[in-house]
Amino acid sequence: MPYAYDDQNVFAKILRQEIPVSPIFESDHTLAFPDISPQKATHVLVIPKGAYRCFDHFVQAASDAEQLDFFKSVAQIAKQLGVSEASGGNGYRLITNSGPDSHQEVPHFHIHLLGGEPIGPLTSR
Repeated sequence: MPYAYDDQNVFAKILRQEIPVSPIFESDHTLAFPDISPQKATHVLVIPKGAYRCFDHFVQAASDAEQLDFFKSVAQIAKQLGVSEASGGNGYRLITNSGPDSHQEVPHFHIHLLGGEPIGPLTSR
């Protein structure tokens, strides 16, 4: 299935610097910045710089270098923010939504990194 990428989504505009953000991390293939509506003490968005609609699209179409950079960056950001156990933190949660049933709001693959306080159960029934 081909993935249609909307280059007018908010993250595409951020990557083109049409919408300003305050990056907390940047590498060749990854950008991270605070969520504008944080749900926990630490709430950061981590996005690949490539045009990937969702997780499935990213793992199918991104290069090995992009994928390795992205996932290593997520771990580095958690350590940098002090939420990883490796940095003395108490852990964190990674959330990504993929497609309409997941309530994906921005059609650009991204991970929410949440931490800095107890998060609670994964879902409510």
